[in-house]
Amino acid sequence: MPDVLENIPSISEPLIDWYEQNKRDLPWRETKDPYTIWISEIILQQTRVAQGYDYFVRFVSRFPDVQSLAEAPEDEVMKHWEGLGYYSRARNLQYAARQVMSEFHGVFPDTYEGVLSLKGVGEYTAAAVCSFAYGLPYAVLDGNVYRVMSRLFALDTPIDSGAGKKLFSELAASLLDRRQAATYNQAVMELGALVCTPRSPRCGVCPLSGKCLALSRNKTERFPVKQGKVVVKPRYFNYLHLVCGGTTWIHRRTGNDIWRNLYELVLIETEEEVSFEQLQAGEPFRRLMTGVGKIELRGVPVIRKHVLSHRIIYARFYTLHIERELQDAEAYIRVPSENLSDYVFSRLTLDYFDELEKQRQMNLLF
Repeated sequence: MPDVLENIPSISEPLIDWYEQNKRDLPWRETKDPYTIWISEIILQQTRVAQGYDYFVRFVSRFPDVQSLAEAPEDEVMKHWEGLGYYSRARNLQYAARQVMSEFHGVFPDTYEGVLSLKGVGEYTAAAVCSFAYGLPYAVLDGNVYRVMSRLFALDTPIDSGAGKKLFSELAASLLDRRQAATYNQAVMELGALVCTPRSPRCGVCPLSGKCLALSRNKTERFPVKQGKVVVKPRYFNYLHLVCGGTTWIHRRTGNDIWRNLYELVLIETEEEVSFEQLQAGEPFRRLMTGVGKIELRGVPVIRKHVLSHRIIYARFYTLHIERELQDAEAYIRVPSENLSDYVFSRLTLDYFDELEKQRQMNLLF
């Protein structure tokens, strides 16, 4: 066992005292309902509290229990998730809700193993739900907790390595105040979110500053350590917002690519960034636009860089008015323009629609 796990000082009392005085007032902290807590934890994966708060309120208002989520149309679930990103979370939520209905007779599981068996639930989420809802002594281990512990003990073992995950898991379990697991877990995560932040941590107000080895060595910015960065692949998306009278065309993404089951405008993906003139000269564009007659580019093209976990999307949106409807449109859905809001789009496309509205108000879409 590593030396750090021997004679670990207790941090529970000062940490919980700080938490009780400084915690944010959040609705999922005012309940012991495991369903509500589970929804909040899934929403807050990869999402900041400030962004996720309103989504949480809307989501649980529409789907207040497991049964309502399990029985809802998938498109409606996705619509309530629209803009949050990482859409597999929403699909997994509904799959897991249906698991609860079929495997647990509609009652949310009350054991760690049962919660962990749900689709999309990992060790962190299972520990969070079990400690917050049932008071079970399972230590949470998310990005905030990794950061707090790595700085507190100046641990240079990479948190994304096998050895690191084992070490930090054992350390988190050793530090856990088993008598008040829920409060302790909330406190250590809140400390990481509000005080022990990734950049410019507020060490002067930290209740654990006197015990922090990284601070005593003036090396807080060096922790936590990671063994390597994820290789990010660039992709180049050219979106065509085709308008003919009051009609446009959209496509539903399928397969195992990003944004599965979400809708998008007509897309031509290229190997590199291209100008509109180059796009027009390419075979995909010419084949698609055969028979549409006159093509007019309206407004100002919208150019965006959209960063995902493993990809960077370089996107260009073109608003094109065409004289006649698409001839070969089997892959697309013909939609009245005023009904586009009925469909679920990625945050990237929603951003384009917002920009389009601004151009319309500025009379740029002549």
